[in-house]
Amino acid sequence: MLWFAAETVVTCGVLILLLVVHQLWWTNQQARAEAGERVAVLEREWDISPPGAGGSSGSSGDGVGTVPSAPPSAPAAGSSAAPPARPSSGGAKPPPAPARTPSGETFAVLRIPRIGLTVPVAQGISKSKVLDKGYVGHYPGTAAPGRVGNVALAGHRNTHGEPFRYVNRLRKGDEITLRTREGTFTYRVDQILPVTSPRDTGVIQPVPRSIVKPSYGYSRAGSYLTLTTCTPEFTSRYRLIVWATLRR
Repeated sequence: MLWFAAETVVTCGVLILLLVVHQLWWTNQQARAEAGERVAVLEREWDISPPGAGGSSGSSGDGVGTVPSAPPSAPAAGSSAAPPARPSSGGAKPPPAPARTPSGETFAVLRIPRIGLTVPVAQGISKSKVLDKGYVGHYPGTAAPGRVGNVALAGHRNTHGEPFRYVNRLRKGDEITLRTREGTFTYRVDQILPVTSPRDTGVIQPVPRSIVKPSYGYSRAGSYLTLTTCTPEFTSRYRLIVWATLRR
């Protein structure tokens, strides 16, 4: 009887260890491989087709740092409700209005040199369709890259590729770029909110401002980029927010 109990304990321990390895290592390997492939596919398509030639490319198909919902007043990605901002390349013409992107489809590539991140951005914040694939998710109802409003993005801090694992290392002035079929848009980190509630919906408003800590955020319209993820690591108790503004 004692031998049987010991075997049971050892078996349970091995199963738990395998589960931990799967969550902390294997899901990262799978998600990073898929995300890297998507980036290559997107940029290859953009390099052979001119800007505005068509809609964005589709994909082949723990806690997540999201907040409950996108603000209803924010223009959807691809909406022409907001006037366009100029791309960072300094061109005389504003970017054309991007086509609407179906949920789960990739339409942009996010790069953050400070933390060595290159990752595809997909429409929506669904775990199964977006975040667990190692993608960064675009909050429905928030602005499209390069346009007036708030481009709000969410990503895993741990497991499934953990693209936002090191966003806490970002500092004011760091550059973040978003490349789409329409062009490349460069944002500069401006503010960081280290800890807030998961229900702090103010952080993804068109003019982002925390409703939990009102001293963080903005008071006038502009072209903003918001990154949201969980904090502390390996929990989903709070949210870490990084704000950046479009470089003129």
